[in-house]
Amino acid sequence: MIKKIVKILKRIMIGILSIFVVITLVGVAFVNVSPQFGSDAKDVSLERIRKSPNFLNGAFKNSEKTIQNTGFKWSTIPKFFTDGNNKTPSVELPMEKLSKSYFENEPKQPRITWFGHSAAFVEMEGMNIFIDPMLGDVPAPHPLLGSKRFQKELPISIDSLPKIDVVLISHDHYDHLDYGSVVKLKDKVGQFYVPLGIKAHLTSWGIDTTKIIEFDWWESINYKGIEFISTPARHFSGRGVTNRNSTLWCSWVLKSENSSIFFSGDSGYGKHFKEIGDKYGPFDFAMMECGQYNEQWSQIHMTPEETIIASIEVQSKLTMPIHWGSFKLALHSWDDPILRASVKAKELNIKFSTPKVGESIVLNQENFPNESWWLN
Repeated sequence: MIKKIVKILKRIMIGILSIFVVITLVGVAFVNVSPQFGSDAKDVSLERIRKSPNFLNGAFKNSEKTIQNTGFKWSTIPKFFTDGNNKTPSVELPMEKLSKSYFENEPKQPRITWFGHSAAFVEMEGMNIFIDPMLGDVPAPHPLLGSKRFQKELPISIDSLPKIDVVLISHDHYDHLDYGSVVKLKDKVGQFYVPLGIKAHLTSWGIDTTKIIEFDWWESINYKGIEFISTPARHFSGRGVTNRNSTLWCSWVLKSENSSIFFSGDSGYGKHFKEIGDKYGPFDFAMMECGQYNEQWSQIHMTPEETIIASIEVQSKLTMPIHWGSFKLALHSWDDPILRASVKAKELNIKFSTPKVGESIVLNQENFPNESWWLN
């Protein structure tokens, strides 16, 4: 009897081990053959990474001590795969649809059009600039590995977008750097400005190396009258299991003689906001991370209240929340970011703009989108 039980247990263990081996092999094969994962830096790019003051012991570091998972709890993992707690909208969200002629009507002042999450189309000094153009349905390397976009469609199809002078990328996470979006956009784009290490991803996706410039923190370039400055953020990077923090993350400053714009990228609250504000502020407009936060990630994402405080420290005259309203990437309700940020902005008397997806903000005008559309 005991021998039979031992044999059964052995078969069960062998079966479990076999399943584990198969899953591992499939996973390894998927990573190796799927272009979504990008590639690793080499040659000149790798040399620049190794010489960066922000690269230490084989990985990029934040400018202040940062723990990526604070107080991690295994019990929270299953909650990410459910829609409880109002994590997704129960009704279709309003959207402003755009036509081709929209971009033909060039604004006299900088115009920023929100494409959801952190994707923003900036028209400034006669140039078209697309920041973090994640236009795909799912922020993951495979549709089964992430939740779908809240909006069923984009404000305008990628094919109908105009030529883009510059694409700015803040870091290589899937909700900011999307393989499918880049492949569809690449023939429309003149230049890609990216943090150190991300060039390898883009070249593996068929983008000519001459169209890509990599930046360390505080490095800049003046292109057609706009100074593009890669500034610090407090975050992390990586697209696979083994390459965490192998590429840099950043925020961006766009500054011309007439206007100045700040884009926070993904960032926890930190001393860099005041440093950026003191060095390049005040800003006419700031797009600030506000969403996908959790107490377990308190040092790499901001709470809505910290978003408003950070906008004060970068010296923003008008603030717009980003990184919310399109994807379920955290445990909070889908509208918690805007509800809390709106309250804090009102409390501190901060000019706060809340466009719908597809709606634009034209700078230096008295009127700007501030409707509480999420309440309906």
